[in-house]
Amino acid sequence: MAHEENGGHLNYFAVFIALCVFTGLSVVFDLLKFENRLITIVLVLAVAVAKAMCVMMFFMHLKFEGNWKYVLLAPTTILAIGLPLALLPDIGVAYYTPLAPQAGEWGEEMQAYKASHHGSGHAESPDAE
Repeated sequence: MAHEENGGHLNYFAVFIALCVFTGLSVVFDLLKFENRLITIVLVLAVAVAKAMCVMMFFMHLKFEGNWKYVLLAPTTILAIGLPLALLPDIGVAYYTPLAPQAGEWGEEMQAYKASHHGSGHAESPDAE
């Protein structure tokens, strides 16, 4: 079953076979035990990009569209790059940085307090002094 659009002849079965081959390559690359795991990651991601390109170009018919698709892609790319950069100070950096300087000191003081009052029957907190 062929599809005729804008003078182009597309065989969906051939695209399906290509996607199956790409999936098989992903499995083979994952099963091969490379010394450097980064090689496996790069190969599998490259195959995933190739599969995504097949789906976008043929099943989403982007191959047959004009150049206006790049105009729509530009704001998406800007947002995809800009949003993580904008959130990096709040989420990416500050999340793993202890912001409370007393956390380390208070933790040591609390452990010392608990150790000194552990078996003495005191139920009061260090703030009650």
